[in-house]
Amino acid sequence: MKILITGFAPFGGQSINPSYEAVKALPEQIGRAEIIKAEVPVVFGKAGEVLAALMDQYRPDAVICVGQAGGRDAISLERVAINIMDASAPDNEGNQPVDQPIVPDGPAAYFSTLPLRRMEEAILDKEIPCRISNTAGTYVCNDLMYRLLHRVAETGMPAGFIHVPYLPEQTSSEDNVPSMELGMIVEALKTAVEVISSSDSSCE
Repeated sequence: MKILITGFAPFGGQSINPSYEAVKALPEQIGRAEIIKAEVPVVFGKAGEVLAALMDQYRPDAVICVGQAGGRDAISLERVAINIMDASAPDNEGNQPVDQPIVPDGPAAYFSTLPLRRMEEAILDKEIPCRISNTAGTYVCNDLMYRLLHRVAETGMPAGFIHVPYLPEQTSSEDNVPSMELGMIVEALKTAVEVISSSDSSCE
């Protein structure tokens, strides 16, 4: 079994992005799953193009995209992606779409095909804060999740998105902004992969 896992490049003036830092730190093999790791750009549309090329190249059996959600205090297993681009800040190429559909005439939303509840339970069993989230936002993370699920809509492939908090080095103790140690994020992603690789069904 091959699982493609992507993380994002740094953005918003940051020098690191915890999503790709965690993806890079994953082992090459988790259980029976071969792990394919890649970085995608924080650019509307282009992130989806890079992901599509990776999927064509590697033909994975499942895909997990990972992104940063600054301000969240737990691993967020995203349930739904919506067909809208509405950016409060420019992406890394200066694009700032407002009220634009991701796929014209596409469905209003797609639901993750990952086994979210089992993933949540397994991560919580490791004493790592985790919850199922019902909003992936309207920035590049949601854009990528929607494009991924649009691509696999007819296949039933396990695919979806996980948001992770800031790393401690991205925050100031005076600001009271939540963060999570890299090792804990890596363990959460590893646990999610273990659930997917041992799962007989694509979602629940």
